[in-house]
Amino acid sequence: MKEKSFYIRYSYYKKVRLEVIFMEMKTTKMSSRGQVVIPENVRAVVSASEGTLFAVVGSSDTIVLKKIGMPSKEALIKDLEKIAHEGRKRLESKGLRESDILGMVQRARKG
Repeated sequence: MKEKSFYIRYSYYKKVRLEVIFMEMKTTKMSSRGQVVIPENVRAVVSASEGTLFAVVGSSDTIVLKKIGMPSKEALIKDLEKIAHEGRKRLESKGLRESDILGMVQRARKG
């Protein structure tokens, strides 16, 4: 496996920190249906398996795939609980209860 190193400069005027990144470069071909196979060793490097989601960005002659991480069910529930808690705090600060919301929505719909 031949690796190519790329250097990233973190500051324009002086070298603050250089980091060596090793990337595997392979070629692939697009099918008639627009499908592209990501080589196995590249999938291994980014821990991609069947069903992995990617954001796709294209410009001129370049296409970039960015792996999108999905939050776990537990993390999602925790975030929703945090949002609900914040909403309850806002209601309390305005002297409202959750049960008041339905009536407010109905009045707003009637105009």
